[in-house]
Amino acid sequence: MKDLIKITEEFVKNELGGDSSGHDWHHIDRVRKNAQLIWSKEKQGDWFIIEMAALLHDIPDDKLNESEAAGWAKLDSFLQSIELDGETASKIKSCIETVSFKGGRSIELDSIEAEIVQDADRLDALGAIGIARTFAFGGKKGHPIYEPSLGVRGEMTLEEYRNGSSSSVNHFYEKLLKLKDKMNTPHAKQLAEERHRFMEAFLEQFYSEWNGKA
Repeated sequence: MKDLIKITEEFVKNELGGDSSGHDWHHIDRVRKNAQLIWSKEKQGDWFIIEMAALLHDIPDDKLNESEAAGWAKLDSFLQSIELDGETASKIKSCIETVSFKGGRSIELDSIEAEIVQDADRLDALGAIGIARTFAFGGKKGHPIYEPSLGVRGEMTLEEYRNGSSSSVNHFYEKLLKLKDKMNTPHAKQLAEERHRFMEAFLEQFYSEWNGKA
């Protein structure tokens, strides 16, 4: 199993190592560390499934590929190349399929492994790291840091969420500040609370500076 993890690490580093949108190798490794922390507290789930899903969760992401289909084909090709048995590969893919926020969609998770990987990924979108990643992604997409004339969007289709007009600050309200209440596991909920408060404090300071009051 250790050999498979090493091969997977190299594959992911090769695919995402140069990313500048907040989905680089370091993000992947942080998600794995978050997952290990949650798993160690929850004491449930198959760690190999969790670790592999954490490592591979951004490979099929439509934001990082020509299309969602192309991303899944890339993932399938890799899993076949390392000759995982069908059941294990299916469990890994099932975890990955349910990770993404995608405009706040609600999707039923069918395993503790999926819950842990989703929580681990969402934790990396919160707190100081989440703030840094938000502005990195916004810059990559050409979004302004903040534009008061752009209102916060409510219910959105995936297309609107991905390609509609927004700002990096609006992204806090459209996604990040919603994540605390979407955690699955008890330990992730605790970790999310602290990171959520940090983001609220950041926004308070941001608006104070923006309005010339700081």
